[in-house]
Amino acid sequence: MKAVQYRTVGSAPEVVEVPVPEPGPGQVLLKVTAAGLCHSDLAVMSWPQEQFPYPLPMTLGHEGVGTVAALGSGATGVTEGDEVAVYGPWGCGLCRACAEGRENSCPHAAGLGIMPPGLGSPGALAEYMVVDSPRHLVPLNGLDPAQAAPLTDAGLTPYHAIRASLPKLVPGSTAVVVGVGGLGHIAVQLLRALTPARVVALDVGKEKLELARAVGAHETLLSDGEAADRVRELTDGIGADVVLDFVGAEATLAVAAASVAVAGDVTVVGIGGGTLPVGFGGGLPFDVSVCAPYWGSRRELIEVLELARQGLVSSHVETFSIEDTPLAYERLHAGEVGGRAVVLPHA
Repeated sequence: MKAVQYRTVGSAPEVVEVPVPEPGPGQVLLKVTAAGLCHSDLAVMSWPQEQFPYPLPMTLGHEGVGTVAALGSGATGVTEGDEVAVYGPWGCGLCRACAEGRENSCPHAAGLGIMPPGLGSPGALAEYMVVDSPRHLVPLNGLDPAQAAPLTDAGLTPYHAIRASLPKLVPGSTAVVVGVGGLGHIAVQLLRALTPARVVALDVGKEKLELARAVGAHETLLSDGEAADRVRELTDGIGADVVLDFVGAEATLAVAAASVAVAGDVTVVGIGGGTLPVGFGGGLPFDVSVCAPYWGSRRELIEVLELARQGLVSSHVETFSIEDTPLAYERLHAGEVGGRAVVLPHA
């Protein structure tokens, strides 16, 4: 079968031929129907040798949906032909967090060598993939695979982040979305679907700001040195109750810090390498909470997919064949993909 692998540190991803995997006891083999590309893939492929934590070669792709093709011995809960989405942040399955479906918060996964697909384990950028347990599969129930694949991360991660701030997103509040890419354009829709807040979208690209307006942003602003001042003008000098930074670079975090209101939330979702000083007198308004969320829970993925079935959230996607995946990564790196790039391995 064809697979897209990162084979050598510092090299570009390659399309290679590898054997179709066989599911072991309790595992599930999926015929992958769609897989999303993420900026975090690019970040992983930029790490130097001394910092690289995963075994190579590694099949990429941590956003995947597919059809159940075969079951390993003892696997139950799904049947061949089921269309499912893959829940990515795999945990030990036994601790309190995992029992609550919060495998993204599992404290034992790293120590046990349990790694997400595409981020250590073989991922979804292949014609077939093995999922370690049926509990990591969520029924699509009629959703289009190309639309559903990005929701497993680009939908789940902002949903998890926004849920944590829902008590502050009341009538009259303002939420700022910094970066209207794969995650940000879904975050705008989630804010509109879940809250009465005014949504202000910031980006450096005019096309992405147009996308933000198309998916429901009330206001759009260029993310530049004057962005924070304009946010404060829109909020009568108070600032935003919640700022969600989907870039995470030094420049965007500076905008977030200057835009947030007293007792507001700054949520750093992007992995752009920036840092935000936190502490008394550190530059943030009093009582501001700062967090860096990781993916989301299995229950939250079920909820995101239900929002999509209700037509409240959709992914703006551009599709590629598996052979064109290296080109898709190049375009993603150059900022030429609006929304999410999705690979259809069997197209």
